[in-house]
Amino acid sequence: MTPSTQKMTPLRQRMIDDMRMRKLADKTQSHYLRAVRQFAGFLGRSPDTATAEDLRRYQLHLVDHGISPVSLNAAITGLKFFFEVTLDHAELIARMQPVRVPRTLPVVLSRDEVARLIAAAGNLKHQTALSVAYGAGLRASEVASLKVGDIDSQRMTLRIEQGKGRNDRYAMLAPVLLERLRVWWRAARAQGKMLDGGWLFPGLNPIDPLSTRQLNRAVHAAAQAAQIDKRVSMHTLRHSFATHLLEQKVDIRVIQVLLGHKKLETTALYAQVATDLLRAVVSPLETLRPV
Repeated sequence: MTPSTQKMTPLRQRMIDDMRMRKLADKTQSHYLRAVRQFAGFLGRSPDTATAEDLRRYQLHLVDHGISPVSLNAAITGLKFFFEVTLDHAELIARMQPVRVPRTLPVVLSRDEVARLIAAAGNLKHQTALSVAYGAGLRASEVASLKVGDIDSQRMTLRIEQGKGRNDRYAMLAPVLLERLRVWWRAARAQGKMLDGGWLFPGLNPIDPLSTRQLNRAVHAAAQAAQIDKRVSMHTLRHSFATHLLEQKVDIRVIQVLLGHKKLETTALYAQVATDLLRAVVSPLETLRPV
């Protein structure tokens, strides 16, 4: 439900205006509003009457009910905006600090598993979309947002507009991926499913893009059909792209640029799952002389 379809109180409107003034993404605004709404439900009264003790009780309530660290931090971030910006009462939430999120290794598919996954996708559109996610290392939202005009066959790049962090960048376009895109373009045009200059992967209505939810459903169905037991999502293909490049000894700084990571440490995580690199390392045990 969008803000415009809910009952609008002056306090809610002020928070929305504060977020709009700062040009927060629509998704971020929805998350922040949800965080405040859920806190108000716990409180049983208007959230602008809350005390520091109420906020402390709420965090304990969330922890006691098994909320994940990621979800807890998301709730705290939304409440921080409300109290610090909208109410100008930063002191109330000063002691409500984010918790440490355990760092887990990403699930990575082997090259054979990637090939089986793409081949098992239900139709040509989904096969091509999964090929783009893996072949260019794109996020699901970036795949869904591609337009035909974003393909530059001369420079062999894909233009990614307003990716994560609202940053534009160029992604790599391999010859085999370009050929798959051409096959899909010809088929979609012949069936009237793609508009001139429109979405590269249209939804049921060509004026709308394929949604990230539909992409994730497609990849889950493909994983099941390919009998891949790992927990697979669209982001798994991005993880696999980065890991396989690292195993091919591509410089990690190049991979950082291709993925659009701000910090090298984020990209460096893939060194821990690049099994080909691990197998290439000689254990010191192998160098011991027998006694």
